Amino acid sequence: MPIGDPADLSPRALAVLSQADLIACEDTRRLAPLLAVHAISTPTLSCFEHNEERRARELVERMRAGARVALVTDAGTPCISDPGFRLVRAALDAGVRVGAIPGPSAVVAALSIAGLPTDRFVFEGFLPAKSAARRSELKSLAREARTIVLFEAARRLGETLAEMAEIFGNERRAAVVREIGKTYEEVARGSLGELAARFIRDPARGEVTLVVAGADRGASAADEGVGEARRSSSVTVEILCEAGLSLKQASAVVAWLGGGSRREIYQHALVARRARQEQQQDDK
Repeated sequence: MPIGDPADLSPRALAVLSQADLIACEDTRRLAPLLAVHAISTPTLSCFEHNEERRARELVERMRAGARVALVTDAGTPCISDPGFRLVRAALDAGVRVGAIPGPSAVVAALSIAGLPTDRFVFEGFLPAKSAARRSELKSLAREARTIVLFEAARRLGETLAEMAEIFGNERRAAVVREIGKTYEEVARGSLGELAARFIRDPARGEVTLVVAGADRGASAADEGVGEARRSSSVTVEILCEAGLSLKQASAVVAWLGGGSRREIYQHALVARRARQEQQQDDK
């Protein structure tokens, strides 16, 4: 399905949707307007994350009886951070032929315009929603040499970028690709530090794909040193806060003592505080 512009639906996809006996989709209500525009009257059936296992059995039985089923998701390609894997696996296990109708993918679309190396990349889907788990995942990716592509909820983008800046290094290059194929498509390019400051100050809206440059193998030790320095400054900020200073006042003091940026110290201390609070909630 198109990820933005309805015109991205290919002629072959239109033909398959018209000729199928049934269309399995995430949300029948979201699919209906697109089918109506193209005068497609094929019946639809919901098949989403929470009912896919049950639907898979039902759909496989229909296909074994000769029905032709088209599988779509709300946007992009089924199975790519979307439902579909269980149905595909069940169909293959039952000896049903499964074919792909190539179509739009936010992963490849964002990678192609990010301005970062594309010869080798890794797709990480969505990072964990909770800060402690997200930071653990980011630490495991810190030395990844391939370009990293992932999805993130707009409301968490600023916080995630700040955590990346702390763990990957402030100067690591990245691109935030927002609303691909839609009226307000935007690509913001810069360092992780610059992007974190921007999206903390001005939160993003819409669908977001994040593309991050891979690690420079020769710079990994230096990045670790920078990360340790930031963690140390965050601890010092918290000690000053416990003594009665506000977070902004404590950040200003640490910046004056260490010669760093007050804004960056404040942002990293804020992210570290949120991570601790989430970890405490998890422990409860």
